[in-house]
Order: sequence, then structure tokens, then C-alpha cells
Amino acid sequence: MFRALLHWKNLLALLAILIVSGTIFYSQYLAKKIAIRERQVVEQWAEASQFLIRAPVNAEILFATRILTENKAVPIIETNERDSIINFINLDTAKVAADPTFLQKRLQHFKQAHPPVIWTDPIISARQNRYYYGESLLLNQVRYYPIVQLCIVALFITLILISLRSNYLSLQNQVWAGMAKETAHQLGTPVSSLEGWLEMLRDVPGTDKIIPELEKDIRRLQLVSDRFGKIGSKPQLEKTDLVIQIQEMVDYMRKRSGAGVRFSLEIKAVQPINVFLSPPLINWVIENLLKNALDALSGGGTVSVLILENARFVQIEVTDTGKGIPKNEIAKVFNPGFTTKKRGWGLGLTLSKRIVEQFHHGKLFVKHAEFGKGTTFALTLPK
Repeated sequence: MFRALLHWKNLLALLAILIVSGTIFYSQYLAKKIAIRERQVVEQWAEASQFLIRAPVNAEILFATRILTENKAVPIIETNERDSIINFINLDTAKVAADPTFLQKRLQHFKQAHPPVIWTDPIISARQNRYYYGESLLLNQVRYYPIVQLCIVALFITLILISLRSNYLSLQNQVWAGMAKETAHQLGTPVSSLEGWLEMLRDVPGTDKIIPELEKDIRRLQLVSDRFGKIGSKPQLEKTDLVIQIQEMVDYMRKRSGAGVRFSLEIKAVQPINVFLSPPLINWVIENLLKNALDALSGGGTVSVLILENARFVQIEVTDTGKGIPKNEIAKVFNPGFTTKKRGWGLGLTLSKRIVEQFHHGKLFVKHAEFGKGTTFALTLPK
């Protein structure tokens, strides 16, 4: 699925590049043709303007007048040889009347945009009229059209990628749920069988020491089956004292850790802290965080659990003094299959993050990590 998503991304990116590149080249081609045509219009307008000044009344005057009046697109400012403004056309007369500097500003802009069309008096060569011009609305639209189209294509591709990612996440959720349900189902049969064998063992003499240990293992298997069953369907959230839940898990892990490991639990909150949660699933999350902390210690060090509270959420921080996480791997710790241990599937933190964020609308993240010094995971749950 990931390869297919990447393939679609590459195809969409290539398609976008081809569309935008073709549009840019074609728009530039049209813009150049329009620009040449607009300069010709300005040259004709300049010739017609001077012709009307010196020509007698005849039919040619009508033609020159038509040239002058038909130019309704290209803005032109006419100046003399000293660049004093004589006339203008196709500029906003309201702005000209309201702002005395408007014409001078447009003149400076036109000077930077194009070289002027110059008419020299055939009798008095020192007399020149210069025609500075800007770009028509059509030319500006052609120039900026590729940018508009690029934005549209980018929006289109973004929507497609969001849709593909949404489909990918939906499929991933279905895979996780299906895997969890199947695991719970597969565990159910042998656990039921073990319970039956346990009842039969109670009648066998000399099994008094074996039965309590078997009961512990069976309860453990039942707990694992219950956890997977709850992942496979939406769990029922119960109002629970979070402090008691965490204390139980810390005590549970303390009994199963080495002699060189020290545990500390600090509570900076008013007790009890009641939060709506699924106790088996949150226990699993805390257990995963504590197990990861113990694995990082390699037999010696400190695991600290801190509970903080404010008006909006409760935060649990699990800190170890172990080997830490390199900076380039922090973003990968919640990815499926990522693990730094020789044994393991690399699914503990992935499932924990899904339990916290999907079922409890909280957050699970790496708050601090320093290679060789330790790691702090933070879990926040809304109140």
C-alpha cells in the first residue's frame, strides 16, 4: 500500500510538472506575441496622433482618428523631449484627479517596463515626443495565468494526496483491528482449554504448588486476549482513578525488574485523578513504556514516573537513565516494526500510540531524549 501511495505521488508530481511547464511555455509565447502587438499599437497611435496635428482635413484624418479612438486597452503617457507629460490614455481619470503624483508614478513604472516609442519632428529635429506605455489587462492575465493554474494544480494534488492518505490510514486501521480480533480469537480457545486442565489438576494430589503459578499464567493470557479484543473494537471508557492504575503497573514492573533498577513515582496533582479510560488498554500502554525503560537500562539505573495535572489534561511522564535515543531516530520510534532490541516486533509503541490517540483522544510522544543519557516519554489524557 505504501509503495502504491508513493507511486501515485510520483505520477501526480510528474503530471503537475508537465502541466505547469507546458502552460508556462505557451503563456510566455502568447505574452511575447501580445507584447509585440501592443508596441505596434503604440507606434500606430503615436503616428496617428502626430498626423492629426499637422494634416489637412481629408479622409486620412478619419482613419487616424479611428486608430486613436480604437485603442482602449494599452495605457499610454505622451511626453515631450524633457519628459513633461503632454497627454495620456487608458488610465483611471478618477485616480489622476485625486492624486497629483499618480501620472508621475505611472510614468516611472512605464519607463521601467518598456523603452518608449519616439517620434521626431521632421522639421525641428530637436523636438521629440515620447510615448511610454504599460501592459494591457489581457497581457497581465496571460502572464499571471500560469501562477493561477499552478495554485489550482497544487490544490488538486493536495486534495488527492489527502484522499489517498485517508484511504491508506483507513486500510491500516482495518488491518490493525482485524489482526487484534484474530489474535484475541486465537488466544481464546487455548486459554479456555487451559482453564479446564487447571480444574482437573486441582483433584490431582501434589499439585498445590503448581496450580497458583498456572493460574497466574492463565490470568496473564486472559489479560492479553482482553487487550487485543478491545483494540479490535471501540472500547468502553470508564471513570477511573489514574493514580491507582499507574501505581499498580509500577508495582507490577518493580517485582519483575532486576535488583539494580530503582523505581520512583512522583505525583504533582490533587488526588484522586479521575479520568475516563479503558483500564486494560491504558495498563498496556504504561506497561509498554515501563518495559521500554527497563530494556534501555540494561540491568541498572532509574525509572521515574511523574504525574502532572492541570485544568484540561493529565500528563504521565516515564523517564529512564538508559542508553537514550539518537536524534535521527526519534521520529521513527512509533513506526511499525521499528525497534532497537535484538528481539521483538517493534509494535509496542505503535499500538500504544494508537490506543492513546484513537481511543482516548490523548497524545503520546517523546518529550526528551539524549543519546547515552536517557529518554522521557510523555502521555497526556484529557480530563
